[in-house]
Amino acid sequence: MKKRETQLVANNKKARHDYFIEDTYECGIVLTGTEIKSIRAGKASIKESYAKVENGEVIVYGMNISPYEQGNRFNQDPLRPRKLLLHKKEIRRLIGVTTREGLTLVPLRLYINTKGLCKMELAVARGKKNYDKRDSIAKADANRRIERAMKDRW
Repeated sequence: MKKRETQLVANNKKARHDYFIEDTYECGIVLTGTEIKSIRAGKASIKESYAKVENGEVIVYGMNISPYEQGNRFNQDPLRPRKLLLHKKEIRRLIGVTTREGLTLVPLRLYINTKGLCKMELAVARGKKNYDKRDSIAKADANRRIERAMKDRW
């Protein structure tokens, strides 16, 4: 039997640009058969998605999973809300963090793990202001210059 690697399906690069990432969680997603087939084909996007805690459940909104070509009547709405699977203790922690401290839940990446299960990396994040974004870009630029100078020195 072949050993699998994690297969990255969707990545939310903009989240790291727009938010300070405080903490991350790995969670499963409740999907239908045609949705998982579409995800395995790489037809999913989490760019505009966000998550909320409602009635003791974490639900992701705005995640786009394109309809499966051979799915016919079994296809679901591409933008329907989907339930995320977390431990009760983690959900309680997320409820406290999002209500009291004003943080938000942002999906960072969607991938298929080594066991073949679809997982999502969910981040507890604080929004950046425009001056914070400029500061991060300046730091990254400075680090790039330093790396270039060190490379040329050798």
